[in-house]
Amino acid sequence: MLARIFNARKPPVQLWRRCISSSALPPLPPLEHRVFLQNEKLADRLAQAFLSNGELGESSAEGEGKVVIEAFPGPGTLTRSLLKLPASKVKKLIVLENIEEYLKYLQPLEACDPRLTVVPLSGFIWTTYKDIEARGLLDDVVKKTFADEQPNLHFISHIPNSVHGDQLIAQFWRLIPERAWLFRYGRRLVATPSTKAHCKLSVIAAAASHIEHALPLEELTPYMDHFFPPTGLPGDSRRSNYAIGSPLAAITVNPRVDSVIRHGLLDKWDYCLRRLFVLKSTPLKRAINSMAPGAVNLLPKISNPDLPESQRIDTSKKIRDLTVNDWAVLVKAFDEWPFAPEDLNISDSLYQDIERD
Repeated sequence: MLARIFNARKPPVQLWRRCISSSALPPLPPLEHRVFLQNEKLADRLAQAFLSNGELGESSAEGEGKVVIEAFPGPGTLTRSLLKLPASKVKKLIVLENIEEYLKYLQPLEACDPRLTVVPLSGFIWTTYKDIEARGLLDDVVKKTFADEQPNLHFISHIPNSVHGDQLIAQFWRLIPERAWLFRYGRRLVATPSTKAHCKLSVIAAAASHIEHALPLEELTPYMDHFFPPTGLPGDSRRSNYAIGSPLAAITVNPRVDSVIRHGLLDKWDYCLRRLFVLKSTPLKRAINSMAPGAVNLLPKISNPDLPESQRIDTSKKIRDLTVNDWAVLVKAFDEWPFAPEDLNISDSLYQDIERD
């Protein structure tokens, strides 16, 4: 009965283009970069994978369901799949969506399942999370230390394929070492049904978390069979976007108990990564002075052959080939360097232009 209600409330796939993102409608900028699941079978598999009883997805207590926050659900294909799971898997589902065209397919579900609360606010705005806390929606989440088992809180999000989506996922990983945002409740999984590879960000991600594919990449292809909006259709006047139609991944992110990024050093990691990745094809020994005048003097400290292997770097490596441990050694040396710049903002317009690219 519940499944039939869900299907009746969701627009048929063949009508999605007309209902949500048709070129016949006025331009809808907030929807241009929203990519989400439209394949119900894939959504069912992802819901199971994200809330599995495996090592990464295991609940913090046997039989205890998760409090799940789902951001950017669109019309709610994955939402419906999550609600198909029993209360022993999903105790409460909090959906964050601020687009009216999507809300009309989400809000009726609240009458179908008391576990669901639809919050008409954007998952991109940090005050949204303060709002759901103020409303008491997270009162039954028990705070844990990072050394404890995972709490019963789980965050799932379609990541918008735009600069805002890039900023959002970058902030997720940056907040892990600082134990900020939802990570105040302890370690938990961040599941992202759609994302793409990064370079500087991938270093932060690997240093702060363990990352696994929730499903093999081939199960999410071809794009047109699984995701919306479609691409390359006749009459589609939307400007081409590199993200639309590109291969997507579903990943689970488990914060490290002991982050490689020490508390309080995130700004220095960010500074070193940004300064050096503009020269990603250059060997470290030639690029290092871009960090600050005189930074070449750090080379003996980080490459001394008398040091244990884990405490030194092969400075002939190109920046893009440095490992997480290499970056940890470099940032430690930069932090201890008495002549390191105090202002870690990158104000040089050249760097800003490259960062945008």
